[in-house]
Amino acid sequence: MKVKVNKEACIGCGACAAICPDVFEIDDEGLSTVKVETVSEELQEDTTEAVESCPTAAIITE
Repeated sequence: MKVKVNKEACIGCGACAAICPDVFEIDDEGLSTVKVETVSEELQEDTTEAVESCPTAAIITE
């Protein structure tokens, strides 16, 4: 699984980073960013929860 954040849709609420800090973090601009290129199998469940928790659907999965 791969994930990307649409910076134009992100409001920086931080839910993704709180749910899955191994994959997401808040950058210097206050927006979410992805820390890993490919999400490992053990982090996929938390990543999916983070995607579903995004209030603006700014996280895109591939």
